[in-house]
Order: sequence, then structure tokens, then C-alpha cells
Amino acid sequence: MKVGTVSIIGLPNAGKSTLLNALAGMKLAIVSSKPQTTRTLVQGVLTEPELGQIVFADTPGIHKSDSIFNQRMMRTVRSSLSNLDALIYVVDSRRYIDDEQRQALDVLKNVEVPVILVLNKIDLIGKKVKLIELLTAYQQIREFTSYIPVSAASGEQVEVLKKEIFKHLPEGELIFPEDHVTDQPSRFLAAEMIREKLLDATQQEVPHSVAVFVEKWEETPKITRVAATIYVEKEGQKRIVIGKGGSMIKEIGTLARQEMETFFEQKFFLELFVKVRPDWRENVEFLNELDWRRMASGSSLDEK
Repeated sequence: MKVGTVSIIGLPNAGKSTLLNALAGMKLAIVSSKPQTTRTLVQGVLTEPELGQIVFADTPGIHKSDSIFNQRMMRTVRSSLSNLDALIYVVDSRRYIDDEQRQALDVLKNVEVPVILVLNKIDLIGKKVKLIELLTAYQQIREFTSYIPVSAASGEQVEVLKKEIFKHLPEGELIFPEDHVTDQPSRFLAAEMIREKLLDATQQEVPHSVAVFVEKWEETPKITRVAATIYVEKEGQKRIVIGKGGSMIKEIGTLARQEMETFFEQKFFLELFVKVRPDWRENVEFLNELDWRRMASGSSLDEK
């Protein structure tokens, strides 16, 4: 059996989370067109009975750290580069190499494990000759272990990528049981589902200023009751999230509840609240409590 840990890194909006979901065969990470949707390390475990097990780590996009919150996200990216067996660097194949991409590639300087360059979104390229040109350009910057063009959204070439990853992993015993798919607790997964629907529904000025915390999680044989708080930084953002006559928050709640019921395969009753927490991205104590490991404990942020 081939067994190992593999991190997925790259610039924001390269399609890292979509790729994790495609590789894992189920939705473990939320997906949005908004940059920096992924804020923490999301684990996904793929077990193939005849091949082995891959423990994937989806990471935030590589970006400039202009706030305490962003600095934490970049620490997450850097920490994902240690104790690895292989690394996947994802790029948007529609985008030519610019200064931002060159700077992002610097994180690979001291990486000694096999690095697979994944050229994602090939379904959106008109002419394949552009892909060859892009491949050549990356080869001139750095020699990668292999180069795999894929479409994470459509699934094209994902199986090829899977087999390529297994090729570079060491032999060993399974790290997790065969039915283990993620280390994220139910509370965190639910909070992320709410945030995804909110990102899709709200305007551009809201996404970076939004945090979701599940305050209550009560399971009964017939239904799971969940209460979650959406935190924003300004009153104007709160009005956008609530919407006219509560229309926006109702839509977000309905869509999030439906996704929870599909994922967890049970009935849900979901309550959503919106609160203003000015400059929460610079509040160290708040950020500590927002960590999914704290969310798993069931404590409320308002208790702090």
C-alpha cells in the first residue's frame, strides 16, 4: 500500500478546493469565486483499497499578509510544507505567469519532496497550444516532478493525477480507517457551508469581512438543531447580509440547511443571527476562538 501526506497550494482562485473535492470524491471544502475562500487547512482523506491512502491538505491561497488574519493564513500555508511526502502546486491555466505568480513560487525554494504542477481549468482554454506555452514557461522557472493538466470542475484528468500522486508516495500502513474522510468537526463543516452560501449571495465588500461560528448543535433522533452567528465588521455589511425584510438571510439559511441535510443525511433546523464585530480580523482573541478546534468544543464567542 502507498500511503502519504500531500499538500495542495497555489494562488487564490486557482481551484485548490475544487481539486481537493474532486480527488476525495466528495465535497469537503467550500468553493466560491471570491478570493481567499479557504481560510484554514482542510484535510481530505482518499483511500483506494488496491492502491493505498492519501491524506490531502487544502490550504489558503498564497497572498500578501496585510492583516493579522492574513498572516495566520500564510502561516498555515507554510506549515503545510513540512512533514510531506509530495506537494501539488495548482495554477489557473488561463493565467500567464506574472510577478504575483513568480513571488508565490518562492515558497517552493526549500521543498525537497516531489512537486507536481497541476494546470487546472483546462476546460476553459480555447486553444491547447496555450497550455503547451504555459507549461514551457513554468519549466523555465522551476523543474517540477511532473506536469498534469486537469479540470477539477469537470473531473477531466483527475484519475490520471491520482495515479501520479500514488507513484511518489512511500509504502506503509493506512494512517486512518478506510471510512475516514476529514478531520473537520461537524460544527465547522456546517459553518463553512453557511459561509459558502453567504459568499455566493452577497456583494463584493462583504466576503473578507465575514466569519461564521456555530453556537449550538443539538442532535435528536429526528432532527439536528443548529444556531449559528454570522459576524461582520460594519453595520452596512449587516444590512446587506440580512437583506430587505430579511430576504437575504432567509435565502442563505435555506440553501445552507439543504446542503447540511444532503451532506449529513439527516434533517436540520437552522437559525442564523448576524452581529457586528468591528475589526475582528485584527482581534487575536477572537481569531483564537474562531478556530475550528475551539468550535468543536461548543463554547460561544459571546462568552468571551
